[in-house]
Amino acid sequence: MPTPRETILQALLAALQTMPAATVLREEVLPERLPFAGLVILRDGDPGTPEVTLSPLQYHYEHRVEVEVIVQGKTAAARATVFDTLLQTIGTALASDRTLGGLCDWLEAQAPQPVDMPVEGAAALKAATIPVILTYTTDDPLG
Repeated sequence: MPTPRETILQALLAALQTMPAATVLREEVLPERLPFAGLVILRDGDPGTPEVTLSPLQYHYEHRVEVEVIVQGKTAAARATVFDTLLQTIGTALASDRTLGGLCDWLEAQAPQPVDMPVEGAAALKAATIPVILTYTTDDPLG
């Protein structure tokens, strides 16, 4: 049986995979070719140091995961359009259920910091990392 942390990460991945066009992966390396509609990679991130209550013993986490968004296009306008559409779709997917079916207390995305990256011999990339904070409680620091 997976730990609560793993169950929450799987639910977040499933929520991201509801997006109709983009390819969504978890903990994968950047492939050589990007899908036309963009690529989203969920990084498990850092659960951080929990707050602890003693009676009953519980660990309260604000787990920071990262959602990497990468698009490719021949022009800056084309990249910006696909990128903006993908960010809106991610925002909608995350806002549709901020508790991931009751698995976590709250899910909150933070603002991305986009960057354009030139690629020698290919169309440029536009990418950003979206920090997502997962707030949840568990009775075991390993899970």
